[in-house]
Amino acid sequence: MSSIKRYLVGGAIRDRLLGREGLDRDWVVVGATPERMVELGYLPVGKDFPVFIDRDSGEEHALARTERKTAKGYQGFQFNASPDITLEQDLQRRDLTINAMAEDESGVIIDPFHGQQDLQAGILRHVSDAFVEDPVRVLRTARFAARFKFKVAAETQALMSKMVANGEVDALVPERVWAEMRKALDTDAPQIFFQVLRDCGALARVLPEIDALFGIPQTAKYHPEIDTGVHTMMVVEQAVRLSDDPLVRFASLVHDLGKAETPKDELPSHKGHERRGLPLVRTLCARLRVPKKFQSLALAVSEYHLHMHKMFELRPQTILTMLENTRSLMDDERAQQIALCCIADARGRTGFEDHDYQQAALYLRFQQAAKQVDAGALAKGLTDGKKIQQKVHRARLDAIKAVPRVVPD
Repeated sequence: MSSIKRYLVGGAIRDRLLGREGLDRDWVVVGATPERMVELGYLPVGKDFPVFIDRDSGEEHALARTERKTAKGYQGFQFNASPDITLEQDLQRRDLTINAMAEDESGVIIDPFHGQQDLQAGILRHVSDAFVEDPVRVLRTARFAARFKFKVAAETQALMSKMVANGEVDALVPERVWAEMRKALDTDAPQIFFQVLRDCGALARVLPEIDALFGIPQTAKYHPEIDTGVHTMMVVEQAVRLSDDPLVRFASLVHDLGKAETPKDELPSHKGHERRGLPLVRTLCARLRVPKKFQSLALAVSEYHLHMHKMFELRPQTILTMLENTRSLMDDERAQQIALCCIADARGRTGFEDHDYQQAALYLRFQQAAKQVDAGALAKGLTDGKKIQQKVHRARLDAIKAVPRVVPD
């Protein structure tokens, strides 16, 4: 490339220094023009600023650039990608010091903002005050905190709070909030994501349904001395221990939304909170464009998690109705997902982290018993659809009744 130089940048270096497997390798090119990149055989793909794909490796190469804020939101930027932009100028526009390192083609790391030092200390620190210009950086910082279990530097925390106070965070589009939240659910500690957002005030802006749970006492039976927000974070933590399924983690997060709507005269019983939670789950999912499969499980868990807690006392008809309404009667995966969410709920309390929650195991035994009913065999010789349906229904009730309601040794 003669005077043109390219540098590996960002996450690839960060993850390697942390001993983690990196997903992507991104490059910055200094001293080039878009025309020169095309002459060298790169495929142009960037819309807002010059980005190119190496046809051999498939790796992304972006021209070094600077940014200037022109409007609110994460799209309100004007870019300068002239050949005169230096590597340090390009790195300075990045969000966090741990993401502002580069490596030349001989393997030398360029680290003008001390990202390696912050990596070793487990600190998330902004590179420059330009951090405040992009509200997505608040979400990304919270996600990195969850992914690496790093602390947010005090000065960065202050900038994030400033972005909330001046309304910059309000410019976040719902799809981007969900995208960052979805990635956070895949980390080992998604509860940190929500806590970081709450610490700077952003949780009330982007996820008000979750923020509203803090300060609401838990039910009288289950640790009324802690509030529902704390309980919810503990439930999410338990869901991570139980499953890597993001649907389970999301449903666990929103299972108690209705408690924020409990009338004061019904505290701390929270009677009927599961019904009050359903419209809140729908509202959150609609606003953030949450995929239907996430919403479906979340609604089922929100409506029926109290049924699960009473599984040893429920009537067979109530159990069968629960199986049908949660779409888990014939779906082993769905039944398992609901069971895991309810285990997480039961264990999301201090001192109950390893609780042997037999209600979920009993539910799965009921589900298997009802599922084994051979509807086809029962329908032989019958032509009346209603009679067939009634016969199958009675057989499933009998199968549920036959399941012993005892705690196994």
